[in-house]
Amino acid sequence: MENNELTMPTKYDPQAIEQGRYDWWIKGKFFEAKGDESKAPYTIVIPPPNVTGKLHLGHAWDTTLQDILTRMKRMQGYDVLWLPGMDHAGIATQAKVEQKLREEGKTRYDLGREKFLEEAWKWKEEYAQFIRQQWAKLGLGLDYSRERFTLDEGLSKAVREVFVTLYNKGLIYRGEYIINWDPDTKTALSDIEVVYKDVQGAFYHMKYPLADGSGHIEIATTRPETMLGDTAVAVHPEDERYKHLIGKTVILPIVGREIPIVGDDYVDREFGSGAVKITPAHDPNDFEIGNRHHLERVLVMNEDGTMNDLAGKYKGMDRFECRKQIVKDLQEAGVLFKIEEHMHSVGHSERSGAVVEPYLSTQWFVNMQPLAEKAVALQQQEGKVHFVPDRFEKTYLHWMENIRDWCISRQLWWGHRIPAWYHKETGEVFVGLEAPKDIENWEQDTDVLDTWFSSALWPFSTMGWPDEETADFKRYYPTAALVTGYDIIFFWVSRMIFQGLEFTGERPFKDVLIHGLVRDSEGRKMSKSLGNGVDPMEVIEKYGADSLRYFLSTGSSPGQDLRFSVEKVESVWNFANKIWNASRFALMNMNGLTHEEIDLSGELSVADKWILTRLNETIETVTKLADRYEFGEVGRALYNFIWDEFCDWYIEMAKLPLYGEDEAAKKTTRSVLAYVLDHTMRLLHPFMPFITEEIWQNLPHSGETIVTASWPQVRSELSDEKAANDMKLLVDIIRSVRNIRAEVNTPLSKKIKLVIKAKDEEVLAVLEENRSYLERFCNPEELVLSTDAAAPEKAMTAVVTGAELFLPLAGLINIEEEIARLEKEWKKWNSEVERVQKKLSNERFVSKAPQKVVEEERAKENDYLEKRAAVEARIKELKQ
Repeated sequence: MENNELTMPTKYDPQAIEQGRYDWWIKGKFFEAKGDESKAPYTIVIPPPNVTGKLHLGHAWDTTLQDILTRMKRMQGYDVLWLPGMDHAGIATQAKVEQKLREEGKTRYDLGREKFLEEAWKWKEEYAQFIRQQWAKLGLGLDYSRERFTLDEGLSKAVREVFVTLYNKGLIYRGEYIINWDPDTKTALSDIEVVYKDVQGAFYHMKYPLADGSGHIEIATTRPETMLGDTAVAVHPEDERYKHLIGKTVILPIVGREIPIVGDDYVDREFGSGAVKITPAHDPNDFEIGNRHHLERVLVMNEDGTMNDLAGKYKGMDRFECRKQIVKDLQEAGVLFKIEEHMHSVGHSERSGAVVEPYLSTQWFVNMQPLAEKAVALQQQEGKVHFVPDRFEKTYLHWMENIRDWCISRQLWWGHRIPAWYHKETGEVFVGLEAPKDIENWEQDTDVLDTWFSSALWPFSTMGWPDEETADFKRYYPTAALVTGYDIIFFWVSRMIFQGLEFTGERPFKDVLIHGLVRDSEGRKMSKSLGNGVDPMEVIEKYGADSLRYFLSTGSSPGQDLRFSVEKVESVWNFANKIWNASRFALMNMNGLTHEEIDLSGELSVADKWILTRLNETIETVTKLADRYEFGEVGRALYNFIWDEFCDWYIEMAKLPLYGEDEAAKKTTRSVLAYVLDHTMRLLHPFMPFITEEIWQNLPHSGETIVTASWPQVRSELSDEKAANDMKLLVDIIRSVRNIRAEVNTPLSKKIKLVIKAKDEEVLAVLEENRSYLERFCNPEELVLSTDAAAPEKAMTAVVTGAELFLPLAGLINIEEEIARLEKEWKKWNSEVERVQKKLSNERFVSKAPQKVVEEERAKENDYLEKRAAVEARIKELKQ
């Protein structure tokens, strides 16, 4: 240990200390779950990032919070499994691969399914590598020996098992649904493959005649060609204008079909005429209304965007040609009475540019009602899923209670192919874990499952389920906590809960820690269009992973959004630099101290006792707050302890014995420094793993790495309340003297007389005992300590709890200004007195608040009254 200063460079350079450290951790297998039966298990599964690109700040925030939890629990003696993995992200990945092919002048159809999938797997490998590199840069303590991918063999087996089981229970069925259809490439599109553009269109106002000849009802549409598929007109059931018409029928112009008028809450009374045409086969909202009123679905278009047989005389026309012709015919018939120009947002295919057609198609669904009911019932039980903050439970329940059936099929190639086969001749459907025996007579469904279907199984499929004998599944499931953003409570959290309950009979996680979104410094959402995105890797490049992690994890309270600010990351770098310099100072003064030689049984100074007391309090605070996931508060507690107390006060006070002649005092101070620094590094380690490991390795320690060092425990024998109060008195005095010096521009190097009047003998004894600190940090020419000191003439004064200070600064101060300053101080203490007295005169507060709190307020009242009286007396003296 003699050459500590040589192994710790003079300057804090995060790049240098982070370099190679992660590989060392991985090589040492410090993050691997050991399955140690003597320890309680603690599990987190990573929300699997999509293999579509690189990680953003939201991922960095999300994973940092998980790393803090797992590092802390590992140190607390748990057998921790933090399981990494990635999501195949069907739609998003397929879109990226197709875009890449387009740039090469190819389509997926040119390649065919097999070759296209080979390209997708190549993409996955490349991007998985990027993601792992970023995890490493962030310092995430992941168990790579258990890494999973949503399309790997084990997870694919779990997906098939779930699909087949739900199908056999009647919870998966095939039905019709409206999808985004690209008539050019004749394929369904997911929502993210649809680009919305503002287009100059029109509202076409029409009159549909009532079948009984009693009048007509007005409707407006932007797509008149779809009227050929109308099967109803809808009005709001409470609309006075139309209430009496519900149940009657109208004649559909041109077609001549009689269709009903239905009442539905979906209709907006204020919009247009308050009546809308309903075309269930060509509009998603109409589809839902059609389902509620059992309406027929009439599809009047072909897959290529031309009109079909049901379009009558318009058959074979392109949809837009048909629009022109039908408008002309409706005008001639006197049905269309007004055309109003209208700018509206129209979906276009990202890949072909064609206008997307909402189109009726057969899809696979999950019947959600029975699954959702179990998940809702769980929240009434003791073993429910705990949302942090708990307000998000309402969000979750509201969605679950109003859930609709889940459309799980996607017209893609990249994903889990649906395990359903159709008989080539009979059309019979076969659903099974394996293909039917006489496979040549069967054709497999070409669709794949929605990505969320497989990620809903993530907490248990990654542990080896459905093979329930898997050791990991038995030991590490259910998981302890899930960390995720509030934006995917519906997509992911809710689905994991109902699938976990259905297939394992248990909640998949005990707690769900919800965080917000990372926004820019102005509070705007980060987006490509605004160009305000921040690459976490660039921040790490400049300030190091520790600075970014600490900022992300302590910059907001649970559930709130986080504003990214470079200045704040920079201030964390300054904090890390302060820790580095303080640690270097301590290490350079260790003088070869070994871990076995750390001895706190010697004679401790007031500063030693105080810092050990404050360390105990900080351990207790940090542990308690971290268990409540209040990392912002943890950050504040650590920052105050390390910066204000350890660096600014204790280290300065430790210099006295370290630079003195008393060898026993030196030895004790070194032990306290080593002990406090070791424990502080452990508390800080989950937040700033790199700098803490580097410092800890240089400290006298036992063990191989701080990663597996034990979490600090409160040692009550090291707490000393009296010493803590004594130290507070000394700090208050030193601060006050420094403030007065600053006010009158008298530097610390200039010696001055200092008179301290103690409130009583007890305070005087403390001051006498710690005279050396007062002399060292106040630099008095003469130090007078007494209980009856008279205030010298023309002196600056300050009042602290237990004492008054006088600094005779003849010639340096202006009496009028000093009186003005004291009057200002009197106002401050007076308002404190009034505040506390108001509180204590409140009957409810005195009777309801805990005894300890009331006593604390009474103590404050006495303290403020004393300070006000002392200032009052001083003003009086100066005015004489």
